[in-house]
Amino acid sequence: MTDTVLYEQDGAIVTITLNMPEIRNPISEREVVDALVEYLDRMNADSSVRVGILTGAGSAFSSGGNVRKMRDEAETRAKAPALTPKYYKFGIQRIPLAFERLDVPMIAAVNGPAIGAGLDLATMCDMRIAAESAKFAESFVKVGIVPGDGGAWLLPRVVGFSKACEMALTGDSIDAKEALACGLVSRVVPDAELMTEARKLAQRIAVNPPHAVRMAKRLLMEGRHTRLDTLLEMSAAMQSLAHATADHREAATAFLEKRRPNFTGE
Repeated sequence: MTDTVLYEQDGAIVTITLNMPEIRNPISEREVVDALVEYLDRMNADSSVRVGILTGAGSAFSSGGNVRKMRDEAETRAKAPALTPKYYKFGIQRIPLAFERLDVPMIAAVNGPAIGAGLDLATMCDMRIAAESAKFAESFVKVGIVPGDGGAWLLPRVVGFSKACEMALTGDSIDAKEALACGLVSRVVPDAELMTEARKLAQRIAVNPPHAVRMAKRLLMEGRHTRLDTLLEMSAAMQSLAHATADHREAATAFLEKRRPNFTGE
């Protein structure tokens, strides 16, 4: 589709790479939005995909928006403010909605700075591993704007309301060590080991029954905003499907026979 975002599948694991290292991998351009949305939907529809990894090429994960373009378009935007909501709705806001649809577990391998919408992109993923050189900033206020891509919904659900307010209202950056301390990432590893560790985590997920993994992720996603009684109904319905799979029978049989299970996705 485009070489600005790369899609590579190796067995059951897909790696999506933001590939504009010369400008630090912004995600606000339409071609990048289109590619990310297409690739996420492609993963969701492909039963051979069990886990995804999202990373950036070069020294940055993602710089978020293109500040130079923001400056150049500021006067035009100011003269026609009613057009900006449409720009967001049919542009960058399509990305968090695509992640919301995604049943495949997604790991962000944060290889460098994740700034503004780049940080929000990392929070759209289910898990985050950071390289030691990674930095994170909810920096929209630093350029006089607000999180337009869902960051005000996403970030508090990852780090809690107080820390999200601190990050969003100061715009200050935090390093990987602080990101680990506040729960923004679950692990910090040496830069050279980032993709190896991300793949190890992906493989630990991919060995499990794929229907059960996708349904468990969906329940976790819905649990962020659904009432307990509603989630229990959903859980019971999904459990009836899980009990009917060949992988469930294989798991129970392998456990009793004390052997490694062989899951086929059936």
